[in-house]
Amino acid sequence: MPSTVFAAYRKAQDSLATSVPACHLPWQLLAAIGQVESSQADGGRVDAAGASYTPILGPVLDGTGGNAAIRDTDGGRYDHDTVWDRAVGPMQFIPSTWADWGADGNGDGIADPSNVWDAALAAGRYLCADGRDLAVPAQLDRAVLGYNHSDAYLRTVRAWQAYFEADGRVVPDAVGSPAAVTSASPTPSASATPTASPTPVPSSTPTPSASASPTATPSPSPSKSPTPSATPSPTAVPTPSPSPSSCPSPAPSGSPSPSVTPTPTPSPSPTAAPTPSPTATAPSPTPSACAPASPAASPSPSSSSGSPSPSPSPSASHR
Repeated sequence: MPSTVFAAYRKAQDSLATSVPACHLPWQLLAAIGQVESSQADGGRVDAAGASYTPILGPVLDGTGGNAAIRDTDGGRYDHDTVWDRAVGPMQFIPSTWADWGADGNGDGIADPSNVWDAALAAGRYLCADGRDLAVPAQLDRAVLGYNHSDAYLRTVRAWQAYFEADGRVVPDAVGSPAAVTSASPTPSASATPTASPTPVPSSTPTPSASASPTATPSPSPSKSPTPSATPSPTAVPTPSPSPSSCPSPAPSGSPSPSVTPTPTPSPSPTAAPTPSPTATAPSPTPSACAPASPAASPSPSSSSGSPSPSPSPSASHR
């Protein structure tokens, strides 16, 4: 958890414990939503005041690609778009929702959705709306569905919440350009406590052993009407099964070409030539099936800034 982002979540929890004590907002819930929405403000890429170094914007809400169509409501003030709205900041607020729920979390007199202190407090206020007690699982679920009305979203957020409840380690904020930073956050599994699922690196594929080439089958020397004996068919070369981390497809070795059968030579006293027995080869083992990398809760934790964030209101189904 990036240090500044973590501090913003804890401060929001403490603030709401005073202003709305019956809500029982846990900071881990804010962390879970922040993970899904923006990967913790792009790994904590914020300045000392909590402002994002670069804009964190969702897709243009123009009705295409399965997104809602929401005309501009802020004159481009927050999302830099004067035609359509876009979700903004670490907690992905739509400008019209921010107008109702925006908060000043760092005491600078400005409520800015791109500031992690402000966004965390605003998200907490939104989750606590309608007198919810988030210590009650059913009410917590309703709060999350109010943020984004999707069962998959709910499962993903709940899995991340359980993860942060088990592991709340804090790391320094990220620095550098967004492209240079890789999120260190693991993907939650479907279990109550998700385990880290780093990108698997397949182990080196072993070099397949060469299959024995069948020896040429000498034809018997016939007396009058020679009939050459049939050349034995070579057995199939087994495909070696590597033991990769993520089930790569091994490259099978090419099938050996059988040697040419020599032309039979007549002889006064033919001698029967034994047919050689080709060497038996082991059957190809079946590699183990890969378990899906994605959690049941989430096809990914959803792409942070790329996920549309529907417009929230306490009674609406979307944030």
